[in-house]
Amino acid sequence: MSGCLRETQVETYMHLIEQGSNIIYLVSDSVSTSKIKPFMEKYPDRVVNSGIAEQNLMGMAAGLANAGFIPVTGNATPFLISRSNEQLKVDISYSNSNVKVNGMHAGFSYGTDGCTHHEVNDISVLRGFPNFEIYSPCDPAECTKITEYSVLHRTGPVYISLNSGNFQIITPENHLFTPGKPVQFAEGKDITIIALGTAVHDVLDAARQWATLYTADIFSLSSIRPLQTDALTDSIKKTGRVLTVEQHSTHGGAGSIVAELIADKGLDAKLKRLGVPEGQYTRNWSAPDNKIFFGLDAAGIRKVVDLMCST
Repeated sequence: MSGCLRETQVETYMHLIEQGSNIIYLVSDSVSTSKIKPFMEKYPDRVVNSGIAEQNLMGMAAGLANAGFIPVTGNATPFLISRSNEQLKVDISYSNSNVKVNGMHAGFSYGTDGCTHHEVNDISVLRGFPNFEIYSPCDPAECTKITEYSVLHRTGPVYISLNSGNFQIITPENHLFTPGKPVQFAEGKDITIIALGTAVHDVLDAARQWATLYTADIFSLSSIRPLQTDALTDSIKKTGRVLTVEQHSTHGGAGSIVAELIADKGLDAKLKRLGVPEGQYTRNWSAPDNKIFFGLDAAGIRKVVDLMCST
């Protein structure tokens, strides 16, 4: 089974309203981006469209939270991060407002619209804002659980980074989402691979290619903050080789998090970070072409694993 993370999230919000959650959905002329049409049709009085005014939208969201509502936002990530940075920092982060911020079309999702529309810095930016919990679901099932948790169990700001496209459900049916806990998809002894959110799909595709050559501990880093590091630390101690994979800059994302972990714990490990190299823009190409260029497709991941495991 596969599905779109954005559509899954909208369905989840509708279900939460049916259960009694006091949700207001805010968009900045991003009705199609957020896939909110079914929500608008069923709950028109629970939708606020600010127009192309992301700063105002975030201020309104903070105000609604102060009034006792649970505001959720559906914005295109590049504009959300760049245009409303101050409001995210002051109105929501510093004020610890109970706002659920959703970044749509993260990574290369906007394709040939180019680097102005690509967002490969959202995790690094939000990591700089205290009080925010930060998530990047790896499949629709986990997206549902993270969305439910953010509304029902978390009082305070939450950021959820959503890649676009249809993704297979890969988490086990009995998987229990635990804030902070990485999801482990494979066990091995040769290398530890830690992927940011949906990038784990490409890692699993690559793993099928090297199945007879190496074994790997494969994790999805779906919970960025909070983050329980024990499983990652134990794996890195065991393998001594670590590869991070992310549709994000290597600055501030999964690669930085793991590098910090290795340094903080004094681990003896060889680290390679796959992503958009620090200081570079993406290319004005499709998402698949960007993945190939930056070595984030299955073939690129396989090439790096071959090199790391042969030395």
